[in-house]
Amino acid sequence: MKKYKIGYTQGTYDMFHIGHLNLLRQAKEQCERLIVGINSDQLVEEYKSKIPVVNEHNRMEIVKELRCVDDVVLCDTLKKTTIWEKVHFDAIFIGDDWKGNARWAQTERDLAPLGADVVYLKHTDGISSSLLRTKEDQKIVEDNCR
Repeated sequence: MKKYKIGYTQGTYDMFHIGHLNLLRQAKEQCERLIVGINSDQLVEEYKSKIPVVNEHNRMEIVKELRCVDDVVLCDTLKKTTIWEKVHFDAIFIGDDWKGNARWAQTERDLAPLGADVVYLKHTDGISSSLLRTKEDQKIVEDNCR
């Protein structure tokens, strides 16, 4: 039997890569039902000050098709207590590269009275959408210089 009934994770999932898939697979191993929040384009612009390469609708479609994902929701907030009110998850999953981060420490404190755990999963080293974006930008510059 899995430890959690409803698990939740949230991200931008821009330029979907193996690190995203690894996190989602690990999360699903620990819960019966995995709900994935996709950060809206507007939210990403607000907190990252950049526009996603892949729009929110396409990112939702990509994630929705994964076997390890049971449901996908579009998110316009990073406040996990607001999301808990809608989803009522038992655990929220995040990469262990966020462990010790002030925002996630606060999230742990905020979710504890609601009975929801914050579970840190192994981060896939050497890959990120930001790194892919940088590599793509470098390739575009190189191609334009030829």
